[in-house]
Amino acid sequence: MSEDALEVKLRDGTIRGRRLGSMRTWRGIPYAAPPVGALRLRAPQPVQPWTGVRDATTFGAAAPQDGRFKRTSEDCLTLNVVAPAQPGPPRPVMVFIHGGAYISGSSANRLYRGHHLVRRGDIVYVSINYRIGGLGYLDFRGFATPDIEFDVNCGLRDQVAALQWVRDNIAEFGGDPGNVTIFGESSGGNAVTTLMCTPSARGLFHRGIAQSPPSASTYGPQRAQGWAQRFVEILGGSADPARTLRNATVAELVAATHTLTRQEVETHPGQRATAPVVDGEILPVDPLEVFANGDAAPVPLIIGTNAHEGRVFPRTLDILPTTPARITKMFAETDPALRDGILARYPGYPNARACTQLAGDVVFWEPTVLVAQGHSAVAPTYSYRYDFAPRLLELLGLGATHATELFAVFGIRNDPFGIVLTLLGGRRGLRAVTETFQSNWLHFAHHGTPVAGWDAYVPERRATLIIDEVSEMRDDPQRDVRESWIGYKHRR
Repeated sequence: MSEDALEVKLRDGTIRGRRLGSMRTWRGIPYAAPPVGALRLRAPQPVQPWTGVRDATTFGAAAPQDGRFKRTSEDCLTLNVVAPAQPGPPRPVMVFIHGGAYISGSSANRLYRGHHLVRRGDIVYVSINYRIGGLGYLDFRGFATPDIEFDVNCGLRDQVAALQWVRDNIAEFGGDPGNVTIFGESSGGNAVTTLMCTPSARGLFHRGIAQSPPSASTYGPQRAQGWAQRFVEILGGSADPARTLRNATVAELVAATHTLTRQEVETHPGQRATAPVVDGEILPVDPLEVFANGDAAPVPLIIGTNAHEGRVFPRTLDILPTTPARITKMFAETDPALRDGILARYPGYPNARACTQLAGDVVFWEPTVLVAQGHSAVAPTYSYRYDFAPRLLELLGLGATHATELFAVFGIRNDPFGIVLTLLGGRRGLRAVTETFQSNWLHFAHHGTPVAGWDAYVPERRATLIIDEVSEMRDDPQRDVRESWIGYKHRR
């Protein structure tokens, strides 16, 4: 591929991107047919090939959701590619899966552009959109009729379809389809751990990085079908659910998703109504069980969480068990002695600081420990905890809260937001943690291991890289808290 070649011939047709300094970018590339009309709530279907040259300079629409994205649409199954401008040997591919609790988010988020990683790391970067909310993660199979069918786990199926597109097309952008790293944060991290347990995804990626994954957020069909029933009731379509789901407007579906989300925060605290379903089809076994048995895809894995995951949620997306009432309900089926032992490890409970720490631990950190200890028996596994917070986040009472490691991963230190973030101090620290993340993430993508000095996680040591202005390895850094959670059962 010549340096000036912005036109790329894919299996489905030719696209044209644009030059951006030392990089080339292609945006809004369809990897599946628009899931609209009769394809609503169905598995992704192949792209209809096109003739001529398709413009690939604009991001595709975000999946339907509330929020700040101006363009949302059911026609959202697109991805983006960033590659170095200079030709060279096949490069490692990093595929980013955005977070947003499976109800929000888009690959068009400025933070996720990936330019800094490509410029520094000599990789090909891919970011994807996929269906979220009720359209992506509710199980409506029980409402099917002879003329209207529904598939389950549409969002997960979309992710598999995107990885199949990467396998089939990424060489045209200079990427190596035999060296693909998937990485994601929050629900995107859950997507990584879930894909590792999805048989149809085997062989489509070769390494995984799961940042703050709520890995226990997958549910059995009985619970999922209950949520689907409630969703239909919110839509007012109990008399004819299939046609209601087929004919509802996008706005109605988005509103029903958010109503269900708000209700379930109180009814089933600690759980997510819109999340992957253990369906007996694409996801046959619960991921926590898969990891415990050593049956996940045997690929190298980096996995970790932030020190204060829960603090941001009461101020933004209030979906965690961050109040005493929610925590009491969450522990309703837990042995009282186990519950009391856990609560004793959160000094000051039930004050707000203790509640948010517990919430972040049960949703993100504790399941991460389970994944790491299971997967380490079958593949190299590396654990981290992110402790850094610039002074502004400390003054706001947020600390190293959920998603803040993304600033370092994507290298925004010199961007306007990074400058504002460190106005009150922390610029040197942000530079240090950016170096730690990017050097390790990129080395992992190239070689399957972090930089030398990051010891592998095994249950005997539980070596964990504490990422801060000065990073260090620690063995089992939260041993007392970890041991207090042993025996806790997530509701499935």
